Amino acid sequence: MHLVQNYKAKFQELKEDKQFANDRRKAVRISKKVILGLFKAVVLIGISYMILSPLLGMLSKSFFTDNDVYNPMVYLFPIEGTFERYATSLKVMSYGKVLLFTIIYDVTLMAVQLLICSLVGYGFARFNFPLKKVLFACVVVMIVLPMNTIMVPLYMTFRDFGPFGNLLSTPVPMYIMTLFGCGLRSGLYIYIFNQFFRGLPKEIEEAAFVDGAGMFYTYSRIMLVNAMPSVITVSIFSLVWQYNDSFYSRMFTISADILLSKKIGSLSDTIANSYKINDPTILQLYTYAGVILMIIPVMLIYVLLQRKFIEGVERSGIVG
Repeated sequence: MHLVQNYKAKFQELKEDKQFANDRRKAVRISKKVILGLFKAVVLIGISYMILSPLLGMLSKSFFTDNDVYNPMVYLFPIEGTFERYATSLKVMSYGKVLLFTIIYDVTLMAVQLLICSLVGYGFARFNFPLKKVLFACVVVMIVLPMNTIMVPLYMTFRDFGPFGNLLSTPVPMYIMTLFGCGLRSGLYIYIFNQFFRGLPKEIEEAAFVDGAGMFYTYSRIMLVNAMPSVITVSIFSLVWQYNDSFYSRMFTISADILLSKKIGSLSDTIANSYKINDPTILQLYTYAGVILMIIPVMLIYVLLQRKFIEGVERSGIVG
């Protein structure tokens, strides 16, 4: 009887030791998760602060009055506050008119890029032809080649464009470049479409060919419809990058009356001359207001198309 009690006591001790070990492992596991979660939170908060801090600073200072600027007690939130910076910037920039022209310019370039880049990407993905690898290597070079290296040849080309003469000071050079597949970021868009079309099964096209569909019909009605994630991704990228472009617009001296990105550059000088404001600190507030006005359309595009954009990026071949 005594021996049985000893075995029971030892069994209970072993059971308690095992339970303690399990509790300890569980506590260690929970502690690791908490520490890792805190570390992730600190990193994300730090990165978010670094990204959003300049934007929040511009947004806040765009509401500063003259007294708020020179008040040492004011750092982020204005005491008085005013919408005068926005009212003046809207008027000087002719915001509504220029924004409309900018949207027309960007949307037309986006449509041309979608057509040309998808056709070229489809051709690389599905057809064999001489010098295919060499030409695709040129596409990759377009992605990594800095734009500054081709600035002079492009400028010289469109300054004396054969029988058409000087095409500078117009948006025509951008349309010509985009039409021939070498517009802004076109190399990247061709690569995106190529990767996506390569991932689609060839049986889809073979079934269409058996049913009597032609090559262009198969591309436009079947392949391009299945490539909608890439279409959405390229559309948003093209629209936003064309909207923010200042390199080509300055190089081709495109008029600021049709490009909001160029209008921002002359905003402070125009206000200084029109309103006789010579204080650079005050002029900077008007520039902040103009930048916020320029950011608003991009933010609206992202908010409206956020889900489709993320799905498109995941499925378009950019990652993985």
